[in-house]
Amino acid sequence: MTAPVVEQPTDWTEPGAHPVAPGVHRIPLALPIPSLHAVNVYVIEDTEGLVVVDSGWAMPDTRASLEGALATLGHRLEDVAQFLVTHAHWDHYSQALALRESFGTRVRIGRGERPSIEAFDVRRGLHPRQVELLRRCGAGALADEIAGLPMDRSERDVPHTMPDAWLDDGERVPLTGRGLDVFATPGHTRGHVVLRDAEAGLLFAGDHVLPHISPSIGLETEPEPKPLRSYLESLRLVRDMPDTLLLPAHGPVTPSVHTRVDQLLEHHAERLDAAAAQVRAGRATAFEVAEAMPWTRRKRELGDLDAFSRMLAVLEIEAHLDVLADRGLLDAHEEGGVRRYAVRR
Repeated sequence: MTAPVVEQPTDWTEPGAHPVAPGVHRIPLALPIPSLHAVNVYVIEDTEGLVVVDSGWAMPDTRASLEGALATLGHRLEDVAQFLVTHAHWDHYSQALALRESFGTRVRIGRGERPSIEAFDVRRGLHPRQVELLRRCGAGALADEIAGLPMDRSERDVPHTMPDAWLDDGERVPLTGRGLDVFATPGHTRGHVVLRDAEAGLLFAGDHVLPHISPSIGLETEPEPKPLRSYLESLRLVRDMPDTLLLPAHGPVTPSVHTRVDQLLEHHAERLDAAAAQVRAGRATAFEVAEAMPWTRRKRELGDLDAFSRMLAVLEIEAHLDVLADRGLLDAHEEGGVRRYAVRR
């Protein structure tokens, strides 16, 4: 069952509480990340208190925006009974933790996020594991650059503690008049989950399926070894379900999860082919392959991107090369701490 799309603002980031289905509202909250613009949190009205999917980045302005949007619905922050969080990135998780400190609100997140939540330590820097992985990709200079990035206050002071309870794959969260089925969708992070209201035809997709961009993979404190393999399997899992309305964390509500999943699968198939072609042309490391490939819709060169985007690009290419190796198309071996790839003969 696919729910009809309730008319939305032309600009999906327009502040307010926008209805998307009976008893469900979308509230976009600003982010300190210009490229993402905002994050959608979804408020589900329930007789036992509000249930909110994702929460925003813990900052005074976003707290005020959430409070103001709830007020237009006749509610207050303390009316939120629980947060159901799709994954542990700060723009989804941290404000739930901050509001728990104020109101005792219950916070739940996918069980697979536990390793990254437990390992997070601000003293290790922003991306400690990614620095190690970049060196394995042959991107030593970029690794040094990432290691030296300063941490601003919004990152340094963000709450990042354990939830009250975990969300488990296959679990059903019972609410009054509806139920939310939990599906583990690792890839973007190892513990990412989506929440599906089958009766209403809604998928609260977090960052797993986004309408305009392909989400990063494995950007977390303790990434899994093969994040792209997991991500592609998770996309197919969602594609095998009956189609629903797509309620994404970033971007507008769209009418078909299936349509967007098909586009994402096609995109990654094209990137796999392109990466394999670069190895056939003699490039041997993820960094060399990434340097030879175009990036963003504007087809920019790797060197034209900022350091954070270059990091994501190189690690994404390594993930694609690992999938090609898993499929028997490439050989992979480590030499001097750098992983090198070659066409399998």
